[in-house]
Amino acid sequence: MSSPKTPSIMSNVEPDVGFVALPKLSKTLLLVILSIAEFLDTFSNSALFSAIPPICEDLNISNSNSVWIQSGYQLTFAALLLMSGRLSDLYNPKWVFVAGGILLGLFSLGAGLVRSEIPLLLFRALMGVGAALTVPSALHIIVHMLPDPKAQSNAVAIFTASGGIGNIFGLLIGAVFVSFASWPWIFFFIAIMALVESALVLVLCHNVKRPKTSTFDHMKRLQRLDVVGVAFFTASLILFIFAVTSGSISGWGTAGVIAPLVISVALMLAFLFYETRIPTDIAVIPPKTWTYTNIIIMLSMATLPYMWWGSVQSLFSWYWQEVFGYSPITTAVHFLPIGLSAIPSAALADKLQTKVRVKWILAVGNVLATAGSIFLPFGSTRARFWPVIFPGLVIGSFGISMVFTTSNVAIFTNTPPEAAGVIAAMFNSALQLGCAAGIAITTSIQTSIGVENGDPNSFSGRADGFWFLVAVTALVGAVGLVLMKDVRQQAVKESDEVPMTVPEGFSIEKEVE
Repeated sequence: MSSPKTPSIMSNVEPDVGFVALPKLSKTLLLVILSIAEFLDTFSNSALFSAIPPICEDLNISNSNSVWIQSGYQLTFAALLLMSGRLSDLYNPKWVFVAGGILLGLFSLGAGLVRSEIPLLLFRALMGVGAALTVPSALHIIVHMLPDPKAQSNAVAIFTASGGIGNIFGLLIGAVFVSFASWPWIFFFIAIMALVESALVLVLCHNVKRPKTSTFDHMKRLQRLDVVGVAFFTASLILFIFAVTSGSISGWGTAGVIAPLVISVALMLAFLFYETRIPTDIAVIPPKTWTYTNIIIMLSMATLPYMWWGSVQSLFSWYWQEVFGYSPITTAVHFLPIGLSAIPSAALADKLQTKVRVKWILAVGNVLATAGSIFLPFGSTRARFWPVIFPGLVIGSFGISMVFTTSNVAIFTNTPPEAAGVIAAMFNSALQLGCAAGIAITTSIQTSIGVENGDPNSFSGRADGFWFLVAVTALVGAVGLVLMKDVRQQAVKESDEVPMTVPEGFSIEKEVE
């Protein structure tokens, strides 16, 4: 049965000569530099798996508080993505990106220099603020820089793959720094990369300039930031991540967990209601957003990749180091199958989208991720690494990477370019929420089973955590298979000319010094 044509988000809009006329080499360089934003996001989490034990020892951070080294970043990153996306859509995305990179660099430098618990956790949270400004703005620039659907799909796939590369390089480089230098060098490395990427984008990226506007126009644009709606959304995410993180530490039945969780849900419902009561052109996520083809399914799929990678690395890394006695580098090497299988999977998923319906690519990815996850609960001994853990990591990561790449590319297919920043923010918020919830729940399962058995080093709690991943991956995959509309991306010849647009009132010109 033939599928209806799915138009690109760039179809039937005004052409932009500025970005389209860029030399191919300039576009390629800019794509690589912008992809560093996604690389650093995953790198800054995975690099710390090896560093958390020495950080806690040096700064006297308790085991329960150590979770905030990761969660503090996720909290601010996820919470501020929507505001970042809106800023990128309404203002100059170049300057949003540059500002974010500079903030990330400076706060990372601060995190590497401090030597006490509270300042480190504060700088770690502030790093999430800077990173939140870079990812939606980078995707906004990429979507507008490459209007051709085929080139755009390839570019978003490369951007997505850089996250997988950052994840595995984070494990390796973090382990090297911890073993041969010291943990602050992880933060110094992030600072250097962030400041360099900001400088390069400043030089290479076209400047998006606005014509002179009246005070009324400025006020209209400020209204379109939807500060009230964004405040509801941001507060809801902050409380949700705080609740699920606290639940893994102090137990899910405490008032400190239940209250913020209930308030978080109430604020999200208030946000959704508020968005229906204000003009569509002002709402940051207008009700029509939820009518875009398969967007709810894509956002549901987006909760899986970081949940899977983060939970697997969290459950195995401590066990391998504390029970098996592996060094940080040995532990990182044992995680290599995750990254080495994710990269070719991303490339394959990108190619398949011009030939196979998205629904079936996602179905295959979820089946592989579920199948790979089934191996992991049985990986309790060193002898089981090659026959059990290795195939589980390869198959599972290959499948979840297919889900990641396909959903990331597909979510932009039926959404307008002027909403690229907000759509990117929604997608990345789902990634971070999945990661935070997944790690919190699997950690809670592992801890409760360990307490029940009287042996915190037992693998049984971790095995149950892996069974949770199996269940979630299978459930989301099954729901997606049933509810997703069966459409297929259409291949576009490289010679086809597809116009594009920029936010209302913008023109894109070569920056004049």
